[in-house]
Amino acid sequence: MIYPIYIYGSPVLRKECEDITPDFPDLKKLVADMFDTMYASEGVGLAAPQIGKSLRLFVVDTSPFAQYDPTAGNYKRAFINPEIVDESDEEVLMNEGCLSLPGLHEDVYRPEKITIRYLDENFEEHEEELEGWPARAVQHEYDHIEGMVFTDRLAPLRKTLIRNKLNNMAKGKYEASYRTKQTK
Repeated sequence: MIYPIYIYGSPVLRKECEDITPDFPDLKKLVADMFDTMYASEGVGLAAPQIGKSLRLFVVDTSPFAQYDPTAGNYKRAFINPEIVDESDEEVLMNEGCLSLPGLHEDVYRPEKITIRYLDENFEEHEEELEGWPARAVQHEYDHIEGMVFTDRLAPLRKTLIRNKLNNMAKGKYEASYRTKQTK
């Protein structure tokens, strides 16, 4: 099933998400649907709030960036109840976009390396140290399950400069090549 993507201004994008328990119904189907939705929308990551679900779940596939970063080539994962347990002091500036903020791209500073602990779709625990595109995508999606979007990380002046774009987006004035949903 391909879900519509919830757009900036939808309250679900601002909620801190809840943990998933092992008895969660049809979890593997939800994970598969999220990958399908992400691919249909031409994204490299998708968090549950972006499809209207306040769950600590996101999926990532950074393979489109393999030509720029060899670590991105075979990096496809589902993250359930993730926790970033460490991050480097060094930060890197990279351009980001988001399916929930169509047409908006901004430069964002994030830690260069992170260590994340999570469960996969089989509820097996993993801990990984990431850098490059995988680290960037995971941090971006992790923000979503914490009730944040990438524009929250911009400098105050930059936020002021894009305020009108965000306000228009929240009012339904945007274009996207994929199915979207706006809730108030």
